[in-house]
Amino acid sequence: MIIHTVKNGDSLWKLSQNYGVPLSHILVANGLSEQSILVIGQAVIVPTEPSPASHKVLAGESLWQIGQRYGVTLQELASANGIRNPALIYPGQMLKIPTTAKPVIEVNAYTEKLEQNGVAIVNEIGEYLTFLSPFSYRVQPDGSLRPLDDTAIIAAAYAKRAAPMMVITNFVDGNFSPDIAHAVVADEAVQNRVIAGIVAVMAQNGYMALNVDFEYVPPADKELYNAFLQKLVDTLRPQGYLVSSALAPKLSATQTGTLYEAHDYEAHGRILDFVILMTYEWGWSGGPPRAVAPLNEVLKVVNYALSVIPANKVVMGMPLYGYDWTLPYVSGGRWAPTVSPFAAVERAAKYGAEIEYDEESQSPFFYYYDEQGAQHVVWFEDARSVQAKFDVVKRLGLRGVSYWVLGVSFPQNWFVLGENFTIKKYVR
Repeated sequence: MIIHTVKNGDSLWKLSQNYGVPLSHILVANGLSEQSILVIGQAVIVPTEPSPASHKVLAGESLWQIGQRYGVTLQELASANGIRNPALIYPGQMLKIPTTAKPVIEVNAYTEKLEQNGVAIVNEIGEYLTFLSPFSYRVQPDGSLRPLDDTAIIAAAYAKRAAPMMVITNFVDGNFSPDIAHAVVADEAVQNRVIAGIVAVMAQNGYMALNVDFEYVPPADKELYNAFLQKLVDTLRPQGYLVSSALAPKLSATQTGTLYEAHDYEAHGRILDFVILMTYEWGWSGGPPRAVAPLNEVLKVVNYALSVIPANKVVMGMPLYGYDWTLPYVSGGRWAPTVSPFAAVERAAKYGAEIEYDEESQSPFFYYYDEQGAQHVVWFEDARSVQAKFDVVKRLGLRGVSYWVLGVSFPQNWFVLGENFTIKKYVR
């Protein structure tokens, strides 16, 4: 594929003609229609033809054109064919088209949509998932689990060979509860009831893995939390289940704050099958405008994780959404609503905005004025930003990626994911 940044005068038809790609292919890859309006600065995926083993040069073709056709750089083509001067090719010459095997990774996605809307989403993108994680079974103070109506979504997952992953949380009344976390890790009777409930649900509902998302665990309970995870592994691993945790985005072992202190990266990496780094929400609904998952910040967390956890146990979190902030930002004021990447581009088109791209965070953004004259800034994700994150996964040899959260429209992500990786499947 080629990721084209829209310039003044571009149209979908022109892109089709310039790259020699059927318009329908461009529309499908980007989730667009023929009526879609392009925005200056927008990232548009141009699918290329599958690379053959070789290509016979036609009259008038240049090495650059051939590379564009197959999604290969001029330099890669020249190197593969021992060409020192790219201008010196001739009709009838047979060129080797370099190809590389796609790395195999695991892909998880959390979903809060469990009924027909959720099933429809899984039917659409389930082929790209290793795990599907319905969110969530909420642990109660007595150790019981609040039921989840997950039958339909689990059936949809299996139909797409996505392994259902059970998620337990200490979430209650819109927040993560330190008290519930403490009750579980500090009281053996409560803990035993939680584990018994997990075993029963996993066996009855067909879950293949467990994800523990306990947040704001009291710092004094760090070792108790580690011991709880070890007990889960000792119980579940002999039964063939994988066990994982969600980790707050830490930069060091000594980072202070209730969100971070009880999340022991080294211990989780040693005890569990894998960890999911929650590398998003730098830009968040109630905070000042910035990229949701700025790559420069994400890398700091990943690099710390890799200093104490093997790369094949590290799953990098990725957001499927952005935010639209009203300016000027006022602390404690109106929270920014969530916006899907697809809707963000439509909003830019509606208000005549030009999309910019921040190189440091590797994230797109734009400004606009609404009908009331208020200025807004929107930070979101696009094909360029997810490609930049996938490049990190490949370069560092990470286990995979995990998405928060299904239900926001981002067709480009799934196309780019499929072009970069082969998705591991546990369901046969």
